[in-house]
Amino acid sequence: MTDESLPERSDVPAAPDLRASDADREQVAERLRDALAEGRLDMAEFEERLEATYKARTYRELEPLTHDLPGAGVSAPVNLVKGPLPEGAVDWPARIGGRSTSTWGVGVLSGFQRKGRWTAPRRFDCFAFWGGGEIDLREANFEDREIVVNCVAVMGGVNVVVPPGVEVAVRGIGIMGGFDHSEEGVPGDPGAPRVVVTGFAFWGGVGVERKVTRAERQRLKAERRRGKLERRAGRRGELEGGQDRHRSLHADRFERHRERLEDHLDRMEERRERRRDRD
Repeated sequence: MTDESLPERSDVPAAPDLRASDADREQVAERLRDALAEGRLDMAEFEERLEATYKARTYRELEPLTHDLPGAGVSAPVNLVKGPLPEGAVDWPARIGGRSTSTWGVGVLSGFQRKGRWTAPRRFDCFAFWGGGEIDLREANFEDREIVVNCVAVMGGVNVVVPPGVEVAVRGIGIMGGFDHSEEGVPGDPGAPRVVVTGFAFWGGVGVERKVTRAERQRLKAERRRGKLERRAGRRGELEGGQDRHRSLHADRFERHRERLEDHLDRMEERRERRRDRD
């Protein structure tokens, strides 16, 4: 048999009924993950296509899954000029890598903090005895794609704060104490790091919470304010247009109640942030 009798790897249309390999399926899956990260697919489309990818047996079944994505059938050109990210999006690849700036923390009858701009190591060890600590990763960079935060809390507490988009796994052991598992099971963003919280708590606790940064909260608040103005303008248009006045007034009262609730929650969060900064 000569090499000419073998089908070309890139010549998929010429042999659509050839059996696909695991490598072929993984290549398609990787392109789907890239498309999700770039916003070309939403989560529902991504999950549907990914399921079809791993069920596919031939090239004919794989080809439609990426036909409307860049680089279908050919290699996508490399763009050396990085375009701006969508508003609110996180450039995770830019936040992974580099040397750690702190690897441990201790709070004995006192407390410690790691927050702001810092680089979290592959393993961060901390100890709290009759004291407390806070490890805030919202603005941090990460030395690797997976980091371990090892917490030992004896009659004390440690709080780990992660940003949205980061996957969390909790593996700690508590004796007359506990580890917070509430943030487990939340899928991470494509390319985002994974934070593993482990350790030991005795008459103490290790909490895990997911929060946006203050700057992101202000951006979301401004976005909500723009939405409020647009909705108010729409309601005024409905009233001036002679539409169902009772329904419009009811919607207006409901919207104002929701706005006051959102403002109240924002003020509460800002007060908590100020108290935490003072402490």
